[in-house]
This record gives sequence, C-alpha cells and structure tokens, in this order.
Amino acid sequence: MTMEAQTKVYLAVDLGATSGRVIAGVWSADKRDLKLETVNRFSSPITRVDGKLHWDILGIYSSIKRGLKLAASTYGNRIESVGVDSWAVDYALIDANGAMLGNPFHYRDSRTEGMMEAVFNKVPEETIYRETGIQFLFINTIYQLYSEIVGNVGALQAARRILFIPDLISFWLSGSLHQERTVASTSQLLNPMTGKWSETLLERLDLMPGLFKEVIEPGSIVGSLKPEVQKETRLSDISVIAVAGHDTASAFVALPGNRKGFAVMSSGTWSLMGLELPEPQLGTNALNDGFSNEIGYGHTVRFLKNICGMWLIEECRRHWTEAGRNYDYEAIVDLANGVPSMVSMIDPDAPDFAAPEHMPNAISAFCQRTGQKVPADDASLVRCVFDSLAMKYRYVFRKLEAYSDQSLEGLYVLGGGARNHLLNQMTADALGVPVVTGPSEATAVGNIAVQLISKGEIDSLESARDLVEESFLSKVFEPCDAGLYTDNEIRFAKLLGC
Repeated sequence: MTMEAQTKVYLAVDLGATSGRVIAGVWSADKRDLKLETVNRFSSPITRVDGKLHWDILGIYSSIKRGLKLAASTYGNRIESVGVDSWAVDYALIDANGAMLGNPFHYRDSRTEGMMEAVFNKVPEETIYRETGIQFLFINTIYQLYSEIVGNVGALQAARRILFIPDLISFWLSGSLHQERTVASTSQLLNPMTGKWSETLLERLDLMPGLFKEVIEPGSIVGSLKPEVQKETRLSDISVIAVAGHDTASAFVALPGNRKGFAVMSSGTWSLMGLELPEPQLGTNALNDGFSNEIGYGHTVRFLKNICGMWLIEECRRHWTEAGRNYDYEAIVDLANGVPSMVSMIDPDAPDFAAPEHMPNAISAFCQRTGQKVPADDASLVRCVFDSLAMKYRYVFRKLEAYSDQSLEGLYVLGGGARNHLLNQMTADALGVPVVTGPSEATAVGNIAVQLISKGEIDSLESARDLVEESFLSKVFEPCDAGLYTDNEIRFAKLLGC
C-alpha cells in the first residue's frame, strides 16, 4: 500500500469576508500528521443593487463547487467529509420550499442605521446583554432582522427559516436545514446560559420565532452530499459535518497547544481578542467593557472583543490599486517599517471607519480632526494603522486581565495576521508579553480538526490542539520595546470615542 493510500482527506470550506478557500487536510493516522493543501482560492464578491450591499452568495457557492470538483480529481476516494465555516451575523431567509429569498445582505449595508436605537427603545441594553452576552455592534443579526421588521420587507414575511452563511452552504450541499451553535451565538439572539434562542427578545421585537429552531452542536454529522452535488463535483456521498461554523470558533479550536494564562487573537479582516472561559460573563463590567460571550466548540465560551483589524488596510489597498499603486502584503509591511512610529494614531473602532467611501481620506480626516499630523503618504498611513492596532490590542488586553483567574502571560495570534511579523512584534512590545503565532490558516485547521474528532480520528479538543502544535510551526515574538507604548498610552486613550 502506498503512503498516499494510507492517508485520508478532509475538506474545509473556509469563507472569509474578503476571500474564500477550499482546503484539503491530508491526515496520516499512523504518524499523527496533518498537512494542509490549498485546492482553490477565490474572492468573496459583493454587489450593490438599488443602493443596497449584498453578498454574491451564488457566485461564492459556484467557487466552492469548483473547489470540490478539483479536490475530487486530486484526492479521489480518500475524501471522507466536508465542513463549512464563515464570517458571522449575516444570513439568508428560506421559504417553505427551501428556496432562498434574495441574496444575503452584507453586514456593512446601511439598512442598520438607527436600528440599535430603535431596538433599545423596545428592550433596554442591560436586558439584551443579560439575555445574550454579546457586544453591541451595528452589524449584529438582531439589528439586521429588526430593519426588515421596521421596513415590512416582504421576504421576511414569506420566510420560514433563517440560515446563517455556513448553515446555508451546508444546506445546499446536504439538504439539511439547521442552525449551528457557534455562529448562532454571534447573532445577539441566543442565550448563552440556556443554550436556546432568547424568547424575551424574539417576542418583544416581533422577530418571528418560527424562523428559529433548536440549534445543533458543532461536530454534528448532518448528512451526505446530495446526489446532484455528487454528480456536479464528482465526489461520492461523503459526510457533511456542521463544524464550528463561525470562523473565529474554528480558529480557536486550532490553538497551538494547551498553554494556560494565554489570551487569544484571531487576526484578519477583524481582530478578535479574548479568553476561552468555562462560563459566560454577563455582569455590568463585561457590558460596559464591550465584551462578547460567543459559544465555542465543546461548550467553551469565547469571551472576546471585536476590533476592526486589517479591514482598514484592505480598504486602503483597494483605493490605492484603483489609483495604480499596487502593494502586496509584504510591500505593505515594508512601507510601515520604513517610517517613524507614533506620529499619528486613530481609534480603529471609531464609526468613521465602519464603511467609509474612501478609507485613506477617512483616516486622514480623523487625524486632522483630533489635532494630529495628517499622514503624508501611503507609508505613513500604513504605519498609523499598525501603531493604532498595537495600541488598541494593548488597551483590550489590559481589560481582559480583569476576567482571567490567572495573570496573562502571553497572546496567541491565529489566522492571516500570524504572517505579519512587524505587527506581531509591535503587539508583543505593546502588551509586554510574548506573542506566539499559530497557523495562518487557523480557521481551516480548526474546521478540519472538528471533522477529525467527529470521525473518531482524534478524541478531544485538547488532542486537536496538541496535534496543531505538532503539525504546524509557531514563531515566538518576545517584547523588547514596551516603553514606546507606555509613553503613548494616555495620548491614545484620549482618541477613544473621538
């Protein structure tokens, strides 16, 4: 028997807010070895229709099927299963016949403007947080759905089920209608204590309780590929597994080891920094500090804060490319490395940067409004973003320490941000603790690890993390220049809320 024949293959459909991928996890049980092979990468396209921002979800699904077909031709009958993870909060409405009622809205669409205030007029913030434990963000599902109630949107009246993005793709692949727990927990509608949808919120906001069914656990085998999908992709009737559907939940599965006293940050379009806790924190301090209690694999709690991450750079790159200045990410890091630090800073989470028409101009305007030097060129602007992110990470890390039962001795950085050596070193300096990088494709690794557990190849979350540590290289960034960030702490704090 060849070495190739002794391996099994698990497919991760990993959808990010800017790009997606189909990745193969090639598993050798006798060696306890997991390797990733990228099968297909594609953009996550968005489109405007009548001024509204939508995901081109059908285009994304076509790219997924193309990736599955490529996987079939590469790995054949070694493929065991497939699982889907994606960004959170967005959803599709499904009618009684299983048809999708329009392309899903993008979470940055303007329809949520004023919806937080409208919801608070019906249900106090304290009640919402006690019921859900989720950070108040305009993008949350609760405000998207309420905008459809207020607007008397016909699609909502015809809907019989709401499916979050990973649930939707799994439905198309398998025919299983389900709502998976980790992605459902981001909606600000699921109660983390009862594990059920909040009856209080659904009833008081008239959110059509019939749309919400009993959630299923991550790791559930929900079915097999539908015959028509098998025919189109040339795959067999492989299992479809509802993995930890929220990409951050999958990333948290892929921690490189089981170190205690480490905070975790999944770094990409968003930076999500937090702790893994056994129980939700629903008190006034957590509410005021703006933390979320998202549910993770194995009923863990991802106690974290959403920070606007590389979205700032991605949007700047988009405008620079349109102007004929093309930078890959290595060039972006080189730009930042070549100019002085701490000249100008922003609050990455200021409303100015939620969905501006021109991100570079928005950053410049913030600096001008707050009496700082306006970045003179692309390099200065990138450095401004990197400095600001490092300072915001420091701010959130200090807040997290109050919720840990032991002193925080380090930070895991997972996802695409693990490749940004400059920002990782800046983060270590800002926090004053080591930064340990995990897999850059952490979401795909976590997705595949849950499939391995479901199929009985490994036995637990702890074993999965040991496997990650054994299979993927980590890099450690030791702090060496904490004084720079201490000196600018008061200055940065004054920018928060500006």
